[in-house]
Amino acid sequence: MSLPGAVAQAQQLLPNGLEGAGNHLRTSVAQPESTSQASGGYVRSVEPSLGPLADPFGLRAFLKPQGIEYSLTYIVDVLGNPTGGVRRGAIVEDRLNLRLNLDLEKIAGWEGATIHANAYFIHGTGLSRYYVDNLLTTSSIEALPASRLYVLWFDQTLFDGKLAIRAGQLAVDTEFFVSQTATLFMNTTFGFPALGFLNLPGGGPIYPLASPAIRARYKPNDNLTFQVGLYDGDPGGASRLGPDAEPQRFNRTGTNFRTNDPALVVAEVVYAYNTDKDASGLPGTVTLGGWQHFGRFDDLRIDSAGQSLADPLSTGVPRQVRGNAGIFGVLDQTLYREPGKDDEGLSAFVRGGYSPTRSSLVDIYVDAGLAYKGLFDSREDDTLGLSVGHARISRDARQADRDQIFYTGMAMPVRSAETVYEVTYQAVVVPGFTVQPDFQYIVHPGAGIANPQDGTGQRIKNAAVLGIRAAVQY
Repeated sequence: MSLPGAVAQAQQLLPNGLEGAGNHLRTSVAQPESTSQASGGYVRSVEPSLGPLADPFGLRAFLKPQGIEYSLTYIVDVLGNPTGGVRRGAIVEDRLNLRLNLDLEKIAGWEGATIHANAYFIHGTGLSRYYVDNLLTTSSIEALPASRLYVLWFDQTLFDGKLAIRAGQLAVDTEFFVSQTATLFMNTTFGFPALGFLNLPGGGPIYPLASPAIRARYKPNDNLTFQVGLYDGDPGGASRLGPDAEPQRFNRTGTNFRTNDPALVVAEVVYAYNTDKDASGLPGTVTLGGWQHFGRFDDLRIDSAGQSLADPLSTGVPRQVRGNAGIFGVLDQTLYREPGKDDEGLSAFVRGGYSPTRSSLVDIYVDAGLAYKGLFDSREDDTLGLSVGHARISRDARQADRDQIFYTGMAMPVRSAETVYEVTYQAVVVPGFTVQPDFQYIVHPGAGIANPQDGTGQRIKNAAVLGIRAAVQY
């Protein structure tokens, strides 16, 4: 597509009120047809293409006027790493997602009240867990096989919808640190970034785990949103059982409903600009936020006596440090809109975060990308994207590796950073059914750790990941 006339198209903005990822006003023209990221919504259903099977027994048509709506999403990934990683291999993984929404105003006359439930049925083997051994997980649906409840909440809007209070089992990644454009990509880090899930206990209340919480959102106008969430800070409870405990196994069904762990607070402000019809520029969104976890964490380098944990005279017990915190920012910007189109064109995103606390494995994170929806005239619903994500290992973690080399005299890599590059193309077969070829290249898997299957102590080799995803929304 040619770009001349982009300025002339600046006034042709997305329709006011169109919902984007994270339940914010949509400003990205390249938000994809479907996504597996927890923050993203789905644009259309495959139902109209199913003919007489579209609504068996007329159940949907009967329930919707009563205030009851349900939807199903099935996603299957086939991924392999022909080069690099701990070992070469291929996997198949899939996830069925069931959602239920109850409009209590229609059901019981309770104005502004909604109940929502979301459950996952997860199968298969994760490529990152078993073959690549990297930090930035190759698939956003990768998780241990389970049938689990994800979120279950009650939401009440007040003051003409300006204030919304949500309580129940919630997940941070559905609403915070969200880029609408980034929801196209398959790697987990383009949902809720690694800066969060690698630093918080059990990965935090982030897919596939959630925790009891309350969230307040205030929108004084359509463009500005303030929100803050108070969460139980350890959804699996595994952090109390050692660093190698698997939180998904300690909360297999998503029904632990833990409330006795130190709290996690997340807050952000979101501003959408150039959303009016007479705006002089193209629309975009700026987000600024941060988090504070109030628990105690193991020091990554120092023991309880103030010596290096690698020292032979160390107590072997990490020093306890208080809390984990960080700040983050997001920019989503539409760069070009196709003439006469509401949701076709080029969008870009940039996100970054900083976590200076001594408990953080990753202290700096940044990602960026471009996505174009409707690049080809005959495929106006398809989306092409290119992205990069980078997670830097913190100074204390790097120094801990150097201490290990010094005290043992053994040669070993010092962790530095992990970077992922992703190129993807989401093709819409029919509305609600997409197929998505994907390529990722992972530099320094595990941030450059030694390959556990290589006795020479060499780093895990850079990994190329090829795959394809199919997604059906009903």
